[in-house]
Amino acid sequence: MGELDFHLLVAALRTDRADVESYHRVLSETLGAALPPGMVEVSRRRTFADRVAGREGRAVAVRVRTPDRVLVLSATEHGGVAAEIHQVVRGVVISRRDIAVDDWLAALAQELAALAERDAKARDALSRLLGG
Repeated sequence: MGELDFHLLVAALRTDRADVESYHRVLSETLGAALPPGMVEVSRRRTFADRVAGREGRAVAVRVRTPDRVLVLSATEHGGVAAEIHQVVRGVVISRRDIAVDDWLAALAQELAALAERDAKARDALSRLLGG
């Protein structure tokens, strides 16, 4: 995946994604089949009405696990989105850093690009996301 593709991927992820639910849909539905099992984890908040109706509830956090990082996107109390990157060594989080959502998207795009270089199925899914 070249530099231009990387920027296209960041732009595609950034487009019209103002809440955690939107990112969850892109990561779980669009890319979910191509990503390794367990790579994307979604935390949900279920109201009583959600439980009665059999709904999953609203996504409040998305975690993307890689061998050395966990990228976390979570809903804030004010309806915004907060982003963090956790550095992981041998399965233990050694640091947490708050970052801007655009920086989170860039980090995610780098991880997805690296995955696409190793995995043809992921490469095909990213190509579909980019309209290729």
